[in-house]
Amino acid sequence: MNVNRNYAALHESYLFSDIAARIRAHASRGGTRRIIRLGIGDVTLPLAPVVTEAMSAAAAEMSCAGTFRGYGEEQGYAFLREAVCGYYASKGVNLDADEVFISDGAKSDLGNMPDIFALDNTVLITDPVYPVYVDSNVMAGRPITYITGDISNGFLPLPSRAPRADIVYLCSPGNPTGAVYTKEQLALWVDYALRGDAVILFDSAYERFVRQAHLPTSIYQIPGADKCAIEFCSLSKTAGFTGTRCGYTVVPRALTRGGASLNKLWLRRQTTKFNGVAYVVQRGAQAVFTREGLEQTDAQVAYYLQNARVIAEALEKKGLWHTGGVNSPYVWCACPDGMNSWEYFDYLLENADIAGTPGAGFGSGGEGFFRFSAFCDNESARDAADRIKKL
Repeated sequence: MNVNRNYAALHESYLFSDIAARIRAHASRGGTRRIIRLGIGDVTLPLAPVVTEAMSAAAAEMSCAGTFRGYGEEQGYAFLREAVCGYYASKGVNLDADEVFISDGAKSDLGNMPDIFALDNTVLITDPVYPVYVDSNVMAGRPITYITGDISNGFLPLPSRAPRADIVYLCSPGNPTGAVYTKEQLALWVDYALRGDAVILFDSAYERFVRQAHLPTSIYQIPGADKCAIEFCSLSKTAGFTGTRCGYTVVPRALTRGGASLNKLWLRRQTTKFNGVAYVVQRGAQAVFTREGLEQTDAQVAYYLQNARVIAEALEKKGLWHTGGVNSPYVWCACPDGMNSWEYFDYLLENADIAGTPGAGFGSGGEGFFRFSAFCDNESARDAADRIKKL
């Protein structure tokens, strides 16, 4: 038998294991200060009360014969899909429930969506980038081209310099950069896709962090996007579901390619390869979209954004170029004094007992830059900012 040789083309992912090893080595030297970890993108606040109450009630239902539920609706329970539609309506976007697919998080669907596309389709990916976009297509053997984000374009590359492609990955607010596309910029990408018969895979996992009203939180706020874009969203960072796992993907019925409905293709793929998200979890997710749920989870988002602002202000006082930290839980900065990203990692760890994420881990375009995560407690953010200012 043969194995999929495309896996041999994957870069070994040593990023976070290398980070952990360097932190352990530093700690073993017996420093007196605690190490502040601003590298991992995991949340630290607990689930909102309205969410855990809904999950508790759903768990109780499962203990009674009259309310017990077995296999759920393959596309996700209607109550949750309708709640998602209501949330989009508040953005001025009208969706039907059969255009929404409940998932166990954006990462899974972002990695699996290419299943419905042919292997000879060319993929366009911005660099630096969330690694799943690259790795899932390397595994399949698709040709990949890149368009670079840098200081000159605010890490928001535009299609005027992009080669022709069939599948385009965009993320806004961006991971790792925290940069956010404007409506005018997204309109350029929508026009690019419509003219070239391409499909945009739009990752909006951090949309709830956008606080400036003029910035879009869904690509469907751009006219014509329903004919060229699929949107992925997750409750992981916006509602603390990293350990609970729930998200959703929107595939408009108006989106067709090669005479086929991508909505129907994705439904067929999911009903074959995915068994859905647990009922208890979906009830918790439904609670997120209630008035109380949005208020409680918005308070958590505001907590992390305050951390990001504190970190960004410290970098600004040190004269370091940065983006993010306003509409994103990530702050992306240029490394000082010509350091590469690993050199800056070691410098911060040795001199400030701060651990972040070297930009090189997000692709060649990330070299020379550094990501700080604001998913920490307020005290840690303030302490880290004070240490940075004293460097």
